[in-house]
Amino acid sequence: MESLLTLSGTRLAEMIRKREVTSAEVVETHIRYAQKVNPTLNAIIQDRFELARKEAREADEKVKTVPPEKLPPFHGVPCTIKECFALAGMPNTSGLLARKGVTAKDNAVTVSRLLSAGVIPLGVTNVPELCMWMETYNKIYGRTNNPYNPGHIVGGSSGGEGAIIGSGASPFGLGSDIGGSIRMPAFFNGIFGHKPTSLTVPNTGQYPVVHGDALRYLTTGPLCRRAEDLVPLMTILAGPDAEHPDLRSFIPKRVAEVKLSGLTVLDVSDNGVTPVSDDLRAAQKKCAEALAA
Repeated sequence: MESLLTLSGTRLAEMIRKREVTSAEVVETHIRYAQKVNPTLNAIIQDRFELARKEAREADEKVKTVPPEKLPPFHGVPCTIKECFALAGMPNTSGLLARKGVTAKDNAVTVSRLLSAGVIPLGVTNVPELCMWMETYNKIYGRTNNPYNPGHIVGGSSGGEGAIIGSGASPFGLGSDIGGSIRMPAFFNGIFGHKPTSLTVPNTGQYPVVHGDALRYLTTGPLCRRAEDLVPLMTILAGPDAEHPDLRSFIPKRVAEVKLSGLTVLDVSDNGVTPVSDDLRAAQKKCAEALAA
């Protein structure tokens, strides 16, 4: 079953719908691997493994009675949630010592949308204090460590998500980004992440809440081990809610419909302040040249 740890959420959902594998098997495989790696990573700071097992059994019962095409897109697939998002019954401290013991009573809007899509959360993942820093450490949960080398950092602020997905113990998760908080953990942990355009995905139900101009910069988005999950997850997460009726819906295009010749690609080799290693410069140049071609 360890091969399940390499697949996308989209592929896992397809296998569950076709009854090639059960949700219970998928969830249990990820739980057991999380139990193996999390003592080193400190990425999941509170699990809901027993609830997840129960929800997986319920998902399998539903597969027996509901036609495959009527099942939600990620039916029975495990995932993880950044701790700053409200997930009912789970901690919602955002790593702030003064909020230690705060538990979410309801679900954030984006969490509710994922649950409606059939996901089964395994737990919530670590963040830096108030999601403010590029290293995932706080005085409640401590430091999260990189799955490739525990001596290295995981980035922030969605660092717990980056680490647990990068390890293989979660196929995808929910993150947020104001100044690199999805992008850096994706890069540091070898996974895929997407910071959506502002006013696309609601931020309702996460802590801390931003106001004013900062609302243009804080966006909620997916992190995942396989890029093919990005568009399906964005389709689920995007669109207006009661607090933000002016948000745009996300209407995905098929990859074949995207005209690369009409896109502008901005290639910035460094910011003039932070040194960038030659191998990273070379990799970025290779990507830019591929897009240009």
